[in-house]
Amino acid sequence: MLKTGIIGCGRIADKHMTAIKEMSGCEIVGVCDREELMAKQLYDRYDVKEYFTDVHRLLDEAGPDVVHITTPPQSHFELGKLCLAAGCHLYIEKPFTLNTAEAEELIRIAKEKDLKVTVGYNVQFSHAARKMRELVNSGYLGGDPVHMESVWCYPFTDPGYAKAILGDSNHWIRSLPGRYLHDILGHGISRIAEFLKSDSPTVIAKGSVSPMLKSMNESDIIDELRVIIHDNDNTTAYFTFSSQINPPIKQFRIYGPRNSLIMDHEHQTVVKVSKNYTLYLNHFISPLTDSRQYLSNSIGNMMKFIKRDFHFESGISYLIESFYKSISDNTPLPISYREILLTSKIMDAIFEQIYA
Repeated sequence: MLKTGIIGCGRIADKHMTAIKEMSGCEIVGVCDREELMAKQLYDRYDVKEYFTDVHRLLDEAGPDVVHITTPPQSHFELGKLCLAAGCHLYIEKPFTLNTAEAEELIRIAKEKDLKVTVGYNVQFSHAARKMRELVNSGYLGGDPVHMESVWCYPFTDPGYAKAILGDSNHWIRSLPGRYLHDILGHGISRIAEFLKSDSPTVIAKGSVSPMLKSMNESDIIDELRVIIHDNDNTTAYFTFSSQINPPIKQFRIYGPRNSLIMDHEHQTVVKVSKNYTLYLNHFISPLTDSRQYLSNSIGNMMKFIKRDFHFESGISYLIESFYKSISDNTPLPISYREILLTSKIMDAIFEQIYA
């Protein structure tokens, strides 16, 4: 039985609690938040053993085996070190840390103590993302990726997040090295990092403030970003972030020497791009082939929905379950340390350039 503790009792903690409660072989032994009201409401709603306002008391009295850190990123590094020193495995919400140096230090300590850590890139484990990964790993591309395109859009229409940032000049996101982008980019960048061969790719980034934000006299938040990434093995990638593209797109395209794949996170579809036909046949057969694939995706999604396996948080449930299995059964981590560090390095390079 793995004993679990949660530090940080805000909105994201609910998703962690729900996922953990659905698993067997683990028990939530304590939740902690420096605001007692936040800790107590989570404790009451999820029937947890104890709640705390002091991290040291959680670690000493509840004695968790695994700790989920769901606090703002500024605290991840120090809290992570405390938990590792207490002998706890770590699940840290994204972004993992504020920079690569902090990420390297936490991973070094974890290895030294024979503990495991992971990061909350849960969209990497949606149904569509897992299907795409299986196809790539099976050799469908016909070799290493030639090029990748990752597009991640997040509009300023979510009243619980984006609008809160714009309405609060002291919001914690504004003090991150990458400001607004720092809390969001990991999902889209990690998709690229997973398939890069080099540990030090070349990154060229250009950021700007959208006309919409300028009209609101907002100049501190960059919400339009374009990035070129070049691997040493001649694999290239483009990354696009936008708050203005509508409808919002969350898509990943990976192109191989023989075949290619298009994964759409919003629609939870994976489409194979495998053949061009000669002359006019290409205009007739290819659209029919694509329509059959979309129909198959739609039917598959409906079947998952009927089986109650198509909720929006299926990715976080899969990631947490895989992480716990890696601890109990000593299986590989769902997200490698290399991928965590490479994602962090790329983000560091982006923020250094756009906020120079």
